[in-house]
Amino acid sequence: MGDLRAHSYLKIILLFGLALPLQLLASEAYQLLRGDPAGYAAVVPGKALKFPEDHLPHPDYRIEWWYLTANLIDASGAHYDVHWTLFRQSMSPLADPGGWSSNQVWMAHAALSTPEGHVYKQQFARGGIGQAGVEWTTTNKVTANPESTTATNSPDQFQAWLDNGMLKGQGSSPLPGQLSFTVEDFEVSLNLNVATPWVLQGDAGYSRKSNMGQASYYYSQPHITITGEVTRNQQTTNLTGQGWLDREWSSQPLAPNQPGWDWLSVHLDDGHALMVYRLRQDNGEDWISGSWITPEGQTTSLNKSDIVFQPIRHTTLKTGTNTHHKLPLHWRVALPGLGLSWTVAPRSEDHWLNTAFPYWEGPVTLEGTMAGQGFLELTGYPESQ
Repeated sequence: MGDLRAHSYLKIILLFGLALPLQLLASEAYQLLRGDPAGYAAVVPGKALKFPEDHLPHPDYRIEWWYLTANLIDASGAHYDVHWTLFRQSMSPLADPGGWSSNQVWMAHAALSTPEGHVYKQQFARGGIGQAGVEWTTTNKVTANPESTTATNSPDQFQAWLDNGMLKGQGSSPLPGQLSFTVEDFEVSLNLNVATPWVLQGDAGYSRKSNMGQASYYYSQPHITITGEVTRNQQTTNLTGQGWLDREWSSQPLAPNQPGWDWLSVHLDDGHALMVYRLRQDNGEDWISGSWITPEGQTTSLNKSDIVFQPIRHTTLKTGTNTHHKLPLHWRVALPGLGLSWTVAPRSEDHWLNTAFPYWEGPVTLEGTMAGQGFLELTGYPESQ
């Protein structure tokens, strides 16, 4: 598996012209996120996010993503968990020439947890040739006048896709919308609905990542209600649950002394939502931030003094034929100022994604002040001996 992954990544490097030495495989692939941002647009405080325009790509910035996680159940209460992500990477700060010369690279990850196990895939595409992208499209609709059959244009329908994986909005926003993708022999189709506003993370969407100037623009929709289905071997299972969509773009999301991050988003049983993350720093204190969100979508930004986000146990997982990773899969999370405290545990440990950018991402449960569930993401961890 290790040799196959290295060979596949080498093909990606050759195909897309990524100017990377081979030692950037595995955890060192995250060096891309610490790269010199010279020539790319800077993330600065005070810039107002604009909707629906900011749902679309920002090619002046090096990297961005559209990131959905969902905790779902079937009629019997069995758990099905989904994560689907579309990444855009600019390989040059120069203007995109388009077509086969495009300097935009796209990557998609899709993962599904079922009662039988965890499956995932990664896909790559060059921009400019229609294989992947994010845009507004124009669809033809029949007028609502019953006496007329004239087709009219309904502009500005959002869609984000790579091959047959697609997030399609009902209008110019990704939400409400539909998500569909396949992974192995599973077909997933989800209807996504919302009733609360977008959450601007950090300071009105400006999310600091270190004291060295690293930052991103970051917003979320934490209150997505989901109905849908998963089909395998012509057997369809109906699903319901909750989802979380993150949108983020930056030209340097990691500081040189930050090997990776730990990120947690959760839905609590009383309707609140919580997001916390820790950017690990190999010298100095970790950077910790987050947000506490009411059922109505009102948000309180949290900084390090407001949050306890501490691993309480590490687990060594076999992550490849000859590889292991020691990961913090169990956590203590608290908001002392609000008198809230939880322990976080994985629903299953087997959620390592052996992708070009390897990481652990999986569903978790919360016990404490109130119960809840969500997703935990762990990145930048080296192989253990």
